[in-house]
Amino acid sequence: MVLQNKVAIITGASRGIGRAIAETFAREGAKVVIAGRKQETLDRAAAEIGPSITPLACHVGRASDLERLVSETTARFGRIDILVNNAATNIQQGPCLEIDEGQFDKMIDINLKSTFRLIQLVAPGMCQRRDGAIVNIASIAGLRPQFHSLLYSMTKAALIMMTKSYAVELGPYGVRVNAIAPGLIQTVLSEYYWKDDERREKQLGAQPIKHLGQPREIAEVALMLASSASSYVTGQTIVADGGYLLSSM
Repeated sequence: MVLQNKVAIITGASRGIGRAIAETFAREGAKVVIAGRKQETLDRAAAEIGPSITPLACHVGRASDLERLVSETTARFGRIDILVNNAATNIQQGPCLEIDEGQFDKMIDINLKSTFRLIQLVAPGMCQRRDGAIVNIASIAGLRPQFHSLLYSMTKAALIMMTKSYAVELGPYGVRVNAIAPGLIQTVLSEYYWKDDERREKQLGAQPIKHLGQPREIAEVALMLASSASSYVTGQTIVADGGYLLSSM
C-alpha cells in the first residue's frame, strides 16, 4: 500500500471527486480526514468507506473552520502528510456582464482563498519535516476559458499559478505541490453540462476517449501525485480530460 500510515486531509470529500480520492487513499493505507459542510453527510461517507476515515465538518470559506480542521487533525494524528484541496463551487453560469460582486467574492473565497489558507496552515509543518505532498484540484477551464463561466475559469487559472508558485518555494524543503485539471467529470458540480443531452454529446464528440469522466479516474491521478511515485514531479498540472483539449477533433 503506497500511502501506508500517511495522514491526509481532503476537502469537499463527502461526494464526487473528493470522496473518490478518500476511498482511493484509504485503500492504499492512509489515515484520511474528510472535510465538508455537513457532518451527517460526512459521517455517512466515513461509515461506507471504512474505519481509516475521520469526518470533520468544515466550511472552507471560513478561516476559523480551516484552523480547527488543521488543529484537530494534528492533535489526533500528530502531523499532516498530504493535503488535497478539492472543495469548489460554481455559482455563476451566464454572461460575464451579469456577474455581481457577491458572486465574485464567494468564488474567490471558496475556490481560491480556501486553498491559500490551508496551505499556509499545513505547509510549515511539512517544510519542517522536509516531506509532504499538496494536490490542488483545478480544471481545464483554468487552461481554456469556459463559455459563460468567467469566475470558475478565472479562479481555476489562478489556482494553477498558485500551484506553480508554491512549488517553486516549497520544493527545496521537500514539499511537492501539483494540480489536476479534470475535464467533464460526472459529479453534482458539473451536472449543468452532463445532464443536458446536447451539451454532453457536444463534449464527448470532441473527446478521443468517448466516455464521461468518472471521479475514480481523477482519484488515481491524485494517488500518483500524493505518493512517492511522483517524487520528481512538482509544479505540474496534470490534465485528465479524455483528450478534450486536443484541437484535432
